[in-house]
Amino acid sequence: MKFTSIVAVFSALFGFCNAVDLDVNSYDSIRSACALIADGLMDYYWGYQYGGTVGMFTHPYYWWEAGGAWGSMIDYSFFFQNHTYDKTIITAMEYQTGDDGNYMPLNQTTTEGNDDQVFWGIAAIQAAERNFTNPSKKDFQWLYLAQGVFNTMAWRWDSSYCDGGLRWQIFQWNSGYNYKNTVSNAGLFHLAARLARYTGNSTYSEWAEKVYDWLVGVEFVNEGIKTPGYYFAYDGASIEGNCSTIKPYQWSYNAGLLIGGCAYMYNSSGNDTWLTRTKGWVKGVTVFFNSTTDVIYEAACQNAGTCNNDQRCFRAYLARFMGLTAVLVPDTYDDIMTYLTASAKAAARSCSGGTDGHTCGMNWFVDGWDGKYGLGEQMSALEVIQNLLSSERAAPYTAKNGGSSTGSGNAGMGSTEESDKPLDLDKGHTAGASIITVIIGVSIIGLAYYVLK
Repeated sequence: MKFTSIVAVFSALFGFCNAVDLDVNSYDSIRSACALIADGLMDYYWGYQYGGTVGMFTHPYYWWEAGGAWGSMIDYSFFFQNHTYDKTIITAMEYQTGDDGNYMPLNQTTTEGNDDQVFWGIAAIQAAERNFTNPSKKDFQWLYLAQGVFNTMAWRWDSSYCDGGLRWQIFQWNSGYNYKNTVSNAGLFHLAARLARYTGNSTYSEWAEKVYDWLVGVEFVNEGIKTPGYYFAYDGASIEGNCSTIKPYQWSYNAGLLIGGCAYMYNSSGNDTWLTRTKGWVKGVTVFFNSTTDVIYEAACQNAGTCNNDQRCFRAYLARFMGLTAVLVPDTYDDIMTYLTASAKAAARSCSGGTDGHTCGMNWFVDGWDGKYGLGEQMSALEVIQNLLSSERAAPYTAKNGGSSTGSGNAGMGSTEESDKPLDLDKGHTAGASIITVIIGVSIIGLAYYVLK
C-alpha cells in the first residue's frame, strides 16, 4: 500500500496532555479507555479507502500484523460486547482467507512465511472460542479456517534438517528459507493446543507435544537449565550447522505463544507436566517486565531504541496470551494480574499524544507520551488494558460448551501440496522463469519507448 492514514498521522504529530483516564478497578473506566484506544487502532485501517486492501492496514504494516490486529479487535468486541467493528472484522478476515480457506491468499503467497500465516490462524481460532459471528461462507467458518492453517503448516514439517521443525519461510526464493525460528514453531504449537481443547481431537494434542518437544530438543526453548524454574525462548538458527548456532534474542511474542499454548494443554488435559511448564513460563516472561515497576517492555530492542514496526507490536501478544493463561490456569492468576495491572496503568499514561490526546506511545516507563505512534503501540496498549477483564467474561468456549463454529479435519488442503512445493530451479522452472523475465523485460522496454516517443 502507498497511502498512510491521514487521521493517524496527524493524531500522532501533535500532542496534548490528555492521557487516557484509567481506573483499573472500574469496568466503566476500562471500557472507556479501550474504546478510545480501539478507535485509534482502527485509524490505521484503510481497507475501504481508495488505494487500500480489504483486511490490511496502512503502510508500513505487513499482512501478518493485520491478522494480529483483528485478533485484538475480536477480544475487544467480546470483552465489552461492543459490536461497532464486527462487520469490518468479519469482512476483513473473509477477504484474506485464500481460495482454500487456509489464509494463503494470492496477494500474499509469494512472500508469506509460516509465522505470518499462523497469526491469522490464531485470530480464527480465537473467533471460534469467543463464539464470534461466523463468516457468510458456510464452508469457511472460523474453526475450518484455523484447521486450514494448521493442516498446511503441519504438512510443511521438515525433518531433512535439525531433526524436524518448520522453516521460517514457506518458499525458497524468500530470505530466511534456510532459517528455522521459534515463532513459526511456537505458533504451530499454540494453534495445535487451542484446536486440541476446542475439538477434543487427540491428533492436535499429539502435534502440540511433538512441536514443543522439538523446540526443547533443538534448544530454542530453555526449560530452566540456566535459571532453575525460569523458562526462556530464543529466536532460532540456520539449518547450516544443523541449527547448532542459535541466535539468543528473546522476543515477548515467542514467550507469549508458549505460555498460552502450555496453558491450553494443561486446561484440556489436566497433565501436571503442562502445569509445571505454564508456571515456568510465568516466571520466564518476567524478563519482559521492569524489575522495579513491573511494566512490560520489549527487552531485546526497546532500551536501545531499535524496535522495528513488527517488534513494536510484540507486547500485544504476550499480554493477550497472559490474560488467557490467567483464566485457563487459575494458579497463575495473581502473578499475571500483578504485571498486567502495573503495565495497564503505565500504558494508559502513555496514551496522551496526538491531536486526539490519546494516541499511545512505545515507552511506558516515561510518565506520558514518548512521541512514538503506530499500529503496534495501539495494539499493545489495548491488549494490556482489556485483558484486565479476562476473568470477567466466559473462558474460551469449546465445541462442547457453547462454541458454534464448525470445521473439517481436511480443511484448507486443496491444492496445497502443489502450491507449497518450492520451485526446482535446476529444471523446467528455470526455463519458465527465464521466459517470464524476458516477457516482462520486453514489456518494460516497449512501454518506456512509447512514453518517451
